[in-house]
Amino acid sequence: MKKVLSIAMTALLLSACGSTSQLPDPIDGITPGTAQDFVARAGNKVYFDFDRSDIRSDAQSTLDMQALWLETFKDKALKVEGHCDERGTREYNQALGARRANAVKEYLASKGVDSSRITTISYGKERPEVLGNTEEAWSKNRRGVSVVK
Repeated sequence: MKKVLSIAMTALLLSACGSTSQLPDPIDGITPGTAQDFVARAGNKVYFDFDRSDIRSDAQSTLDMQALWLETFKDKALKVEGHCDERGTREYNQALGARRANAVKEYLASKGVDSSRITTISYGKERPEVLGNTEEAWSKNRRGVSVVK
């Protein structure tokens, strides 16, 4: 009886641990495992501070959900784009965008995603999301975007 109770308690404990990090329920009208599903359930953008490539604490939950989504849909891969605001030279921003994309890739890999499923590219300042010479515009352009391939 002790052995059965021990096994039951272990199973209960493991199921409780596993239930804390699940993907949100599928969304009506969106096919699970698609790029649209990825954006809706995990989010595809994280933002960076000026002249930085380290993952901010507010980006970790998005990247954790991306890792969980990729764990659920093992046949999917990502391209991570690194972007910068308009300040700085083209060359500097290309390198900074690469560091940002690689930071996202490394974070996802640290969460168990096989790094061979993730490619990176830097667009530097060439593809702004928001036009304008304000901190608000610049903050939206300093980003990493994960795209399902």
